[in-house]
This record gives sequence, structure tokens and C-alpha cells, in this order.
Amino acid sequence: MKLSRDGWAGLAVLAASLFLFALTLELKPSPLVPIGPGFYPRLVLGLTAVLAAALVAFDSFGKKAIKAEGKGNYAAVVLHFAVFGVYVVALPWLGFRIATLAYIAAANALLDFPTGLKGWARVGAVSLIATALVYVVFERYLSVLLPRGRWTGF
Repeated sequence: MKLSRDGWAGLAVLAASLFLFALTLELKPSPLVPIGPGFYPRLVLGLTAVLAAALVAFDSFGKKAIKAEGKGNYAAVVLHFAVFGVYVVALPWLGFRIATLAYIAAANALLDFPTGLKGWARVGAVSLIATALVYVVFERYLSVLLPRGRWTGF
């Protein structure tokens, strides 16, 4: 079994996830709340371990990918980091909902620039649905207070 870089990365993430998952088993449950302090970390680390194991399995038993020739598009990576930096700076001023909607739309358009009305409608729909879903899950279901905008109050 010969692993590629992806396989080794998956193996490292799997080991780290299992180690951290084991550490969460030592957290003492609180009698005041039905879900203890280790519930969400175990959920995230368990999912991470499953996905890392799948990456190792696919790398081990799947068809080997043909190596891409040429250099990577580093300018696109730098551009995405810059857009994320603008998002982080805009978050306290615009608030979570508006800043996240704009960030997801910009990142989506940078990944696959839309051509025509149908493409822009897809960008708008994806950003609107993703922002609404994250807002509902965190603000309403998990009771996590998301930032309100200083300029918008929204």
C-alpha cells in the first residue's frame, strides 16, 4: 500500500482526530444541561475521523490520479485569501447576514465565474440559501449569537 500526499495527510488527520476524541472522553458531564461539554467536539472530531479514514481508503484502493502538469494557480489562492480578509474586516460593520451573503457570492463567483443570467441566479441562490441555513442553525438552533452590524444593526 503506497500512499500519496493526500493519503498521508488523511492518516495524520485521522490520528489527530482520534487522539483529540479520546481526550474529550475525560470531560465531566454537567448536571445542569442535558448535553455535556464534550458533545459537539466529539461530533466534529468523529466526523473528521470518518472523512479522514475515507480519504485514506480512497487513496489506498482507488485509481491513482494522473499528475497535473504545470504550476498551480497561486494568484487565485491569494485572491481568495484577500476576499476572506475583506469578509473578516467587514463582519463587525455589516453584520453576519450581509457580510456572509456577500462573501459566499464573491467566493462562488471567483471559483466559477458566472456567464449569463442563469449563472448569476445560481450564485445568488447558493449564497442566499447557505447564509440562511448557517444563520438558522447557529442563531436559532444552537443559540450562538452572531455579529450584528454597526452600520446596519442587522
